[in-house]
Amino acid sequence: MSLVLKAASTLTDLVVISDEQLSIQRRNPYPSEIISPINHGSSLPESIPIDVVHIPVSRDKAVESLTLNISATGYYLDIIAHALGLMEASDVQISRTIGKASSEMRIYSSAPKKHIFDNLSEPQVNQASHFEGSKNIRASYLAGQEIYGDAIMASVGYTWRSSEFFHEAVSLCLYYRLLVNKIPSGAYQISRNAILAAKLPSTYTTKSNWRGSIPRDILCTICRSHHLSEPVFSTQSISLDSSLDLPGSRKKLKATQLGEEEKSKAAVGPFSCAVKIYSKNQDLILQCSPQESHRKQTDAVQSIALKVLSWLDIYFKKPDISLEKLNLLAGKHGFHFTPNFVKEFALCHSVHSFSSIGTADEGEPSFIDIGGQNSEGTPSNGSLASISYTVSLFKEGDCFKENLESCEEFEFEMGNEAVWPHLEAAVAQMAVGQSAYFTVQLPLSDLTLAAVAGNSAATQSLSSSRSCKLEYCVTLLQVTEPMEERMEQAQFSPPLSKQRVEFAVQRIKESSAASLVDFGCGSGSLLDSLLSYPTSLEKIVGVDISQRALAKAAKSLHSKLNRLSNDPSSKIKSAVLYDGSITNFNSRLRDFDIATCLEVIEHMEEEDACLFGDVVLSSFTPKILVVSTPNYEYNVILQGCTLPDDPDERYQGQTCKFRNHDHKFEWTRSQFEHWASELATRHDYSVEFSGVGGAADVEPGFASQIAIFRRGKDGNLTNMELVDSQYTLIWEWSKENVLHKE
Repeated sequence: MSLVLKAASTLTDLVVISDEQLSIQRRNPYPSEIISPINHGSSLPESIPIDVVHIPVSRDKAVESLTLNISATGYYLDIIAHALGLMEASDVQISRTIGKASSEMRIYSSAPKKHIFDNLSEPQVNQASHFEGSKNIRASYLAGQEIYGDAIMASVGYTWRSSEFFHEAVSLCLYYRLLVNKIPSGAYQISRNAILAAKLPSTYTTKSNWRGSIPRDILCTICRSHHLSEPVFSTQSISLDSSLDLPGSRKKLKATQLGEEEKSKAAVGPFSCAVKIYSKNQDLILQCSPQESHRKQTDAVQSIALKVLSWLDIYFKKPDISLEKLNLLAGKHGFHFTPNFVKEFALCHSVHSFSSIGTADEGEPSFIDIGGQNSEGTPSNGSLASISYTVSLFKEGDCFKENLESCEEFEFEMGNEAVWPHLEAAVAQMAVGQSAYFTVQLPLSDLTLAAVAGNSAATQSLSSSRSCKLEYCVTLLQVTEPMEERMEQAQFSPPLSKQRVEFAVQRIKESSAASLVDFGCGSGSLLDSLLSYPTSLEKIVGVDISQRALAKAAKSLHSKLNRLSNDPSSKIKSAVLYDGSITNFNSRLRDFDIATCLEVIEHMEEEDACLFGDVVLSSFTPKILVVSTPNYEYNVILQGCTLPDDPDERYQGQTCKFRNHDHKFEWTRSQFEHWASELATRHDYSVEFSGVGGAADVEPGFASQIAIFRRGKDGNLTNMELVDSQYTLIWEWSKENVLHKE
């Protein structure tokens, strides 16, 4: 301001500066031939009602809608001044535009007195403005500049493009959407137009599976909304360090900066990416340089952008987080932030209202009904679910209900936290064509206010009542299987998943096994499939770390076992599901006749996969262990790509993708055999190799490679006491109990 006033003081022949106000006026009025067309050419009615939003300086007072009546013969700034309790237009301070680039929306507030700024430097000017009254935190946060006293948010006035009076309604809904758009998860939800359904996904899997604005665009939006510079991304190619070759593992990667002549060769990747965020003054506030590598340059950029967004989301939603915890959190995720970071986002925690949106604190959804025919088309992790949904606000014990949000076709990736947890939990239990109705508590937050504020005043009033809930009506329209399953189904008949089940059934029949434990059972697909075959099994157990998948498994197994309880060909007497990590020992799973771990280890880090092998053979000690995992060499057929001739170079170009975005590794035949052979030797087991899909004597071998471990005659049963890890019982079924009830 001081710079503007100083510049104006050099133009005294053209402008007049007010002694008291921050006002600059033209010394000579505009000629009548200019004024007359403006006054008489306007088609404005005598009075124009304009909806604006009033933002009180006191945060104890609610932001509210307000209607201003602008006279055709009056000056709109005078009306705004009077609404703010000011004398005239020259008392009003006008902010920069907020919202979209094309927006004319601004914050209007009380202008500080001119005499305060006399003979002050710029830093002193900023400090002096504090004497004008209390700072309006909410208005300052939206405008990105210091605002004091009550404020009005309006889209009104004249633009350089036209002499016509311009005005647009500004609603409470728009106010809250502007707030929501300043946090990463909110910006994503608005991009999907699904505030009460969408959630910022946890992982950037593939471009084809991503819906809504891509992470890089969202990060740019967040930086602009907080008046920061655009994020700076820097990618670099990665070469292999042959000195770090580990047995049974992929080559470790080492980042190297490439010269200009090498850049053309770097196009094949893999790539790493770093990002830096600067303030408008080009002060570094945040940087992230993770060690992760990606096969595509665009994937590296999108993944790190999502990583920053997720970290910022955690920071925004934890107002009480200490600087020490923030540093620990940043270090854990490969971030470094400067003191300027806290300064740039200082107002965030004071403005946003966050409650337990879609978290465990909100409680499990109350399922009213799941109706429709139970088909085979159920969604699994990695699949694309297409749903239609309606979210309504209703009051218990009242006939009141109002629609807040609906969508006829909404797609999201299962297992990627891309929707609110209670919504995904419902969809995971549905089949294509089924509909579900459930209710959840109404979380009081900016997100729900952004949805509710677009409705009637009665709805807005009721939304603050704790007796109000959200009712979801969801229909599962379609399920698109993950790329891995689609590739396998197109290539094999029957599909590889069924071939793996049949392989396990054959091992059960050969061994006359009575008990089976499935490590990493997921949603129970193997256990469910085994029930369709006559076997010697009397007890089946599944263990997994996903409670959501276990809930789906329990539902499927319960109904199927109940139907089989009177079938004489079924020998199953009991079934149990546990929530627990397969890298931790629990005595309840010890000494089973047969254990399976099909297509699981590749979803773990290699170190954890090796740990699992040691734990299961040294502590769980099953008589037989069947482990399957993808053969990376077979991807050349599934994906129509080519692998380098030199095995040491097979990961350099990354010409073949992993079959699933969630795979942490995929082993070649030699790597898998090396891992399994060493395990067997260490723990007195024998091991043989087989597979399904393809043939052992035809390159490139089986599509799914399988190791069958058999315990030695003397066994590996140790008498030492082993400490049990916590396994939580999720579901239990007993044939005896079912028959007793009948």
